[in-house]
Amino acid sequence: MKSAVENLEPTKVKLTVEVAYDELKPSIDHAYEHIAQDISIPGFRKGKVPARIIDQRVGRGAVLEHAINEGLPSFYTQAVRENELRPLGQPQVEVTKVPDPTDTAGELHFTAEVEVRPELDIPALESLSVTVDDVEVSDEDVEQRLEALRERFGSLVGVDRPAADGDFVVIDMTAKIEDEEIDSVSGTSYQIGSGNMLEGIDEALTGLSAGESSTFTSALAGGEHEGKDATISVTVTSVKQRDLPTADDDFAQMASEFDTLDELKADLRTQVESAKGSNRAVQARDALLDALKAAVDVPVPSGVVDAEVHRHLESENRLEDDEHRTEVTEEATVAVKNQILLDTLAEQLEVKVGQSELLDYLLNASRQYGMDPNEFIKTLDESGQIPSVVAEVARSKALAVALRRVEVKDAAGNAVDLSEFVGTDEEDAAADASDAAEVAAAEAAENDEQA
Repeated sequence: MKSAVENLEPTKVKLTVEVAYDELKPSIDHAYEHIAQDISIPGFRKGKVPARIIDQRVGRGAVLEHAINEGLPSFYTQAVRENELRPLGQPQVEVTKVPDPTDTAGELHFTAEVEVRPELDIPALESLSVTVDDVEVSDEDVEQRLEALRERFGSLVGVDRPAADGDFVVIDMTAKIEDEEIDSVSGTSYQIGSGNMLEGIDEALTGLSAGESSTFTSALAGGEHEGKDATISVTVTSVKQRDLPTADDDFAQMASEFDTLDELKADLRTQVESAKGSNRAVQARDALLDALKAAVDVPVPSGVVDAEVHRHLESENRLEDDEHRTEVTEEATVAVKNQILLDTLAEQLEVKVGQSELLDYLLNASRQYGMDPNEFIKTLDESGQIPSVVAEVARSKALAVALRRVEVKDAAGNAVDLSEFVGTDEEDAAADASDAAEVAAAEAAENDEQA
């Protein structure tokens, strides 16, 4: 098979492929076998019809068409591999020459235009530097953690007074548009100031006692009337405040494994420091991505973006929403650009995704979706999405590995060690060796079972 590549755009190429008859022949032979299973010829058993009879009854042209349709994907894949292309979408294939039905030495010629990942010139990572915030743990940070812990162990107590910020109220609500009631709820619990209900509800509830009502206007947040202004009537049926336990040694013993409040506060300080360190690693990752995007010109394949935008709008049944299309197009363009950049970075750094890393990602994702891990993984596998997940893990890991190469400083110019969060090359090497040993052991066990 011969193939040649013509660059049409920075993100699009045209493959020209010539397939010799000998390479097409296995597909032709399989076409005869397949057609023989589908036709019934008197005097011949099903599946045993000779090729010459099939040519007479079905036609040699139909056999060649079947063979070409079957063989094209593998010929295209072979050409992509031989030319080291990285397709980003489905190709537009055009068959330009087919073997003459009477010629047993004719060739198959076809072209394939496809968008590909562009070649990027990523600068030496050692030449890049990013700056992150200092990690400073204040007494206020510790007190906020302690307050949150006290709230977890607090209890709600009914009070006979007007509702105030932070109180919990049980409410009944009705919504009307032009005197038509469109929705109502009863017995809903809400914490004033939490901001997870309608805009304006906090102001309407503040100052109301049990049995009192108020009315306000707000845009509806969901349903068929989403976005429309409605008149909301709200009635408070009860007011409760959260009583918090006293922060003392007894509380420390009840809420933790520590005996004293000082020991608990010391642990909370460590937790805050770890959380801020983790946040700083995320900040460094985002800063590195921004630095790479500023240093590298990433051509964006328009066809890939258009396909993603269409898929997104179709899933929301908003294909005719031009304003939303503009917003989604901007988001898709950024996402595709980041994907191309990180895929190139992962390839340059020779990033490998280990079994344990993939499993950790899948377990975390299953928890986010509230699904059983085994069922979640099975669903992804059956829908062919595991390779996409592997690629996503590789992109995330590429940034982590890259952070080991760049200079990371705090605001004062001091070097920052992020190895606790981004790992080390030695840890990766040990993990790769462990994965390889597990694979070898599994293969050995399978061979023993087969034996």
